[in-house]
Amino acid sequence: MTTILIVDDHASFRLQARALLETQGFEVVGEAPDGLAAIELARLLRPEIVLLDIGLPDFDGFEVARQLAAGDAGPAVVLTSSREAAAYGPRLASSPAVGFIAKDQLSGPALAALVARGRPSPERPSSERPLPERQSLGPRS
Repeated sequence: MTTILIVDDHASFRLQARALLETQGFEVVGEAPDGLAAIELARLLRPEIVLLDIGLPDFDGFEVARQLAAGDAGPAVVLTSSREAAAYGPRLASSPAVGFIAKDQLSGPALAALVARGRPSPERPSSERPLPERQSLGPRS
């Protein structure tokens, strides 16, 4: 079973994502409400995937993704937001995350597909990164 850490400052989203992903075959090993807790829990729990909200109260998701990628054999990071991917422009392309999925499009198969496609290689242009557009889970904020 694939292990995952869910990082979002909204407890309701964490609860909803946990319920959804557990019914679709993922093992949720932890939840974090902010970037600092995410970094600590990722190092402690060593999940295979971190589902990471971009809008966190302390560090934004891009900074957390950079810190997680700096470690040895870091987890695959999938960024999420209630906003569309286009709202983040080139920041998504330069992020070490394996992809982006909007909250209202979150599903186990979509998450697994992003992780399976993985990080782009230097030969693979950023335009080919697995960043589905027009995808968001829950109300827009």
